[in-house]
Amino acid sequence: MNDMVSIASRLSALLLTLCSACASAGRSGNPEPPTMSAVIAAAKPSDWHRLDPGNTLYMRLATGTVVIELAPTFAPKSVANIKTLVREKFFDGLAIVRVQDNYVVQWADPAAEGDKSVPPRSLGKAAKTIKAEFTVAMSRARPFIALPDRDGYAPQAGFYGDFPAARDAVKKRAWLTHCYGAVGVGRDNDVDSGNGAELYAVIASSARWLDRNITLVGRVVYGMPLLSSLPRGSGPLGFYRERSQYVTIRTIRVAADLPKSKRIPLEILRTDTPAFTRLVESRRNRRESWYKVPAGHIDVCSVPIPVRRTGSGLPAH
Repeated sequence: MNDMVSIASRLSALLLTLCSACASAGRSGNPEPPTMSAVIAAAKPSDWHRLDPGNTLYMRLATGTVVIELAPTFAPKSVANIKTLVREKFFDGLAIVRVQDNYVVQWADPAAEGDKSVPPRSLGKAAKTIKAEFTVAMSRARPFIALPDRDGYAPQAGFYGDFPAARDAVKKRAWLTHCYGAVGVGRDNDVDSGNGAELYAVIASSARWLDRNITLVGRVVYGMPLLSSLPRGSGPLGFYRERSQYVTIRTIRVAADLPKSKRIPLEILRTDTPAFTRLVESRRNRRESWYKVPAGHIDVCSVPIPVRRTGSGLPAH
């Protein structure tokens, strides 16, 4: 663990050095730093890793498959309960019931959302409530790859594994951030009222004001356009007014429960690599010919974490 923390510290220092070097290169007329596409193309096979099938969900819709990577480091009890619900086939045949523009897509048991035309779905062996998991001890979320720029919602923002995250060194707490694609557990006013039977995905570029107010359990890593392009609900908070508007969920499965031949072969660029550090800088200072004024700043939700199909050599999205 100490070695990994040391690597993270060196990578964060490298990012700061790259930031300074880029600024100097622009002033001195030296060659421009590579673009993000060039960084990805140059990444070594060891810079990528495969998803853990035990913490990967496949949500199948009529239009295709949405792949969700779970984050048990940040929400172990909620993740475990969600996997129990999935294995109980709780979500099969349920629906996306809410699509609020520039905010979230939400799926749940329609009966639990007030639809009296259908009976409530049994939770089976899953727990009815789970204690809120808004933050974790900072020592659990290491190595942490810090961004060089100030964050408006936390003392420090960066990445833990495949996930955008933030932390507070004084309080020694860390948490996932509500970036595009983040998946969380719906709840009522009681912070302990969620159990994973009602989930949402962020379809805004960022919804950081929700950080530390709701349990995040992972993020969508593939198939996000299938959610973000859905028709918006016209009811309060974007709920669909009519049952005919619901988007049916055919099945949700844990990837590990499927034969290997049925799994989608995806790889994610590791955030604890020099390749990712270069990618951050390529986005922080856009120097493609179209850009005239590099920003020199980036926030955690503006850094894409590339995903590709194994062997394709190209990002999946």
